[in-house]
Amino acid sequence: MKIAFVVGARPQFIKLAPFCQRKELLRNTIIIHTGQHFDKEMSDLFFNELNIPEPNYYLGINSGNHGEQTGKMLIALESMITKELPDFIIVFGDTNTTLAGALVGSKLHIPVIHIEAGLRSFNKKMPEEINRIVADHISDYLFVPTKTALNNLKKENLSSKSYLTGDIMVDSLKMVIKKVRRLETYSKYSLTKNNYYLLTLHRPYNVDNPLNLIKILTELNKLGDKILFPVHPRTLKVIEDNSISIPPNIVLVKPVGYFDFINLLSNCKKIITDSGGVQKEAYILEKICITLRSETEWIETVESGWNLLVNPYTNEDYHEKIKKFLPPFNHPPIFGDDVTNKMVEIINNIEG
Repeated sequence: MKIAFVVGARPQFIKLAPFCQRKELLRNTIIIHTGQHFDKEMSDLFFNELNIPEPNYYLGINSGNHGEQTGKMLIALESMITKELPDFIIVFGDTNTTLAGALVGSKLHIPVIHIEAGLRSFNKKMPEEINRIVADHISDYLFVPTKTALNNLKKENLSSKSYLTGDIMVDSLKMVIKKVRRLETYSKYSLTKNNYYLLTLHRPYNVDNPLNLIKILTELNKLGDKILFPVHPRTLKVIEDNSISIPPNIVLVKPVGYFDFINLLSNCKKIITDSGGVQKEAYILEKICITLRSETEWIETVESGWNLLVNPYTNEDYHEKIKKFLPPFNHPPIFGDDVTNKMVEIINNIEG
């Protein structure tokens, strides 16, 4: 059995990592890196930290609008897949890389497995929402992280090809958490444990308009405590192009590696984010999360009381909500366990 993993962004590298611990899978595996994550240095760092083999193909496609980028990926991936002829293509998540990999497999009649299927924000202005819907409908096997995601797929008449496996990120975090806990990354920034907020922002509606970004940073500065902000390249470009002044309580730093980020997350007071993946990581690590969005794919994290949704454009003085937000004592295992083994078992049964 030959498997082609198609990846291109940091969350996909993290989800790929547990499979790379399964030596039997690597005997006949190819990794195709589209290059969608345009910071090549950070991409390499993630591969090194997570012990992921060097990609067999690096396509370097990281520019252009959504249609142009996806089109370039389709052309390049079709060439690679036609040459390699894998038995399965595995795609992760909801990026343009996900969409392109699923489309190529569908066109070439090669079965596609979509990992992290069934997520819905019900906001079609998000390109990720379109990507995940299309990928689910054209993939052959859907590996589903939560019961809510499974219900979404049932409503779309996709239950016959859906498998409730749990979320692969549970295994990814287990892989690194022991190493991460030995680090004290926060001390590099003169911070102390549980005495700072961690911030990530990259959604277009939060950062592409400089006035929106200024409004968010100004409000968060009112929290008083230091806020560590590893800045996404997309966000940094907006800051630099518009000469945005960073408020005094916000410490702007370069993007960090996965180990450092998980250490910072594990030791912060609360995480403030607009990232889907970070919401999930925060929950698994039992950290308080505030999500600066009007909706989330990870509705279970909100329903459990560990994730607070805050729309920064309809709430005033929401820094007070952030300060006061505390989770309950209960922390149900909503993302499952032993996920990689479940997925590998399903793949082996498909082969049989």
